[in-house]
Amino acid sequence: MVIAYSAKVLERGDRALRCSPFLPPLFQTMQQRSVALAEIAGEGGLKSGFTRSPLPALLAEAELDWLIRVGLLRREVDGQGLTDRYRLTPLGQQLIQNYSQPTWSASWGDRWRNRLSRWWGM
Repeated sequence: MVIAYSAKVLERGDRALRCSPFLPPLFQTMQQRSVALAEIAGEGGLKSGFTRSPLPALLAEAELDWLIRVGLLRREVDGQGLTDRYRLTPLGQQLIQNYSQPTWSASWGDRWRNRLSRWWGM
């Protein structure tokens, strides 16, 4: 079942994906399984092809949290509460199917609009 999202939601999600410091292999992995913060942050994220450069854990978590707010990711929950593992939502699944490595970029205008969305709560 494909959920029909509004054009505004799809555009904001698309822009957030392309402006994030993460690369398609991270989201492609999230299509198959959840990914722990420790796999994304630091040298591990770089070696896995999830990021272009090592990200400190706090920055990686802040960027992942933004993607949660936009509706692309969710944190997994276990019997003790929230975990440090992330997975794609149906919106994220839908958007990531449209990407390949060469098309993964954002214009300055996209980056500006994404930053404004973050500052003003979408």
